[in-house]
Amino acid sequence: MSLKVLFLDMNAFFASVEQQYRPELRGRPVGVVPVETDTTCCIAVSYEAKACGVKTGTLVRQARQLCPCLKLVVARPAIYVRCHHAIVAAVETCLPVHAVHSIDEMSCRLLGRERQPDEADRLARLIKQAILRDVGECLRCSIGVAPNRLLAKLASDMQKPDGLVIITRQELPSRLYALQLDDFPGIGSQMLKRMHRHGVRTVRQLCALSEKQLRTIFNSITGELWWRWLRGEDPPEAATHRRTVGHSHVLPPELRHEAGAHAVLVRLIHKAAARLRRLNYWARRIMVRVDHVRQPPWKEQAELGLCQDTLTMLEAFNRLWPRRPPHPPLRVGITLVNLSAAGSVTIPLFEGEQNRLRLAQAMDRVNARHGPHAVYFAGMHHALGSAPMRISFTSIPDLDLPA
Repeated sequence: MSLKVLFLDMNAFFASVEQQYRPELRGRPVGVVPVETDTTCCIAVSYEAKACGVKTGTLVRQARQLCPCLKLVVARPAIYVRCHHAIVAAVETCLPVHAVHSIDEMSCRLLGRERQPDEADRLARLIKQAILRDVGECLRCSIGVAPNRLLAKLASDMQKPDGLVIITRQELPSRLYALQLDDFPGIGSQMLKRMHRHGVRTVRQLCALSEKQLRTIFNSITGELWWRWLRGEDPPEAATHRRTVGHSHVLPPELRHEAGAHAVLVRLIHKAAARLRRLNYWARRIMVRVDHVRQPPWKEQAELGLCQDTLTMLEAFNRLWPRRPPHPPLRVGITLVNLSAAGSVTIPLFEGEQNRLRLAQAMDRVNARHGPHAVYFAGMHHALGSAPMRISFTSIPDLDLPA
């Protein structure tokens, strides 16, 4: 009973959702883009588009050359989030979801007889059927089952689309030898270069390394974890602590001036502060960044004390704003850093600080009931149509929070 984790990866998720909701796109090459412009890139593509050589990250201009019949659609994040939740619900009719890793990835822990290969295979097929039945016929997934999450995710990538791959502990490590080093999640371009510098160029060589050698390559205890993962062990996962909350946005042409950048930054602070409170974290510092065309970016930061309220963050931002250089802005962003979970800090006791927090919490309640922009600070009024919802690889937007 070596199998412990079932990992599910939705195939071409954004593009598949568009094909599900828009039947005229089914069977056609589809590229999902953030905005309607030739200067952007595809953030997702259907398998029909991939067959023409279009990949995620391909510039729209190049994508049209590779695939003249490519249908471009502007991303609709709210629909993708709702579809994600429907998929989680469908999976849980078969197995409890242990962790959601991104909007299109999740994992389940296997127990008892579920760890037997035949039963794990049956459950994986039931999950595929549940998604097709409850969410839609265009929503397909690849599933990997293995002794730990690293290997299960690796298995989910071995057969796409609509794959099902099981790796047992008895097959290790030889089952991995045919793969390339950068097939492994966590081995990106920089880690690949580091491995090459240590003489590791094949998966066979990687699996032959000692714990000490892997720790040297990774320069951390992560190397020892890799040694155990590659042998099918399943060490306890360390508790995670969120380090930052932030948002950034490329300014549309009509807002590439001082007032427009200021308004968008106020809106981004409003969004980040609401997320911080929903996550129940406190921030000690705010970082502001403005990128310019053909000029170095401007970056400044300010201390917040121990902060969870929007007004204090806006005051800190307004102290920083006069220091910016007079170059036309192109992209803006804010990041809240030095975070602490609510249970690990002493909440401020001064009445003024408490009143500011109560004001922010009251705004949250009004917005949750009447819509995310029912009440907001006046400084963001002219930027309400900018900085739309975006979906990162690891963070799923909350539809109740400001978009």
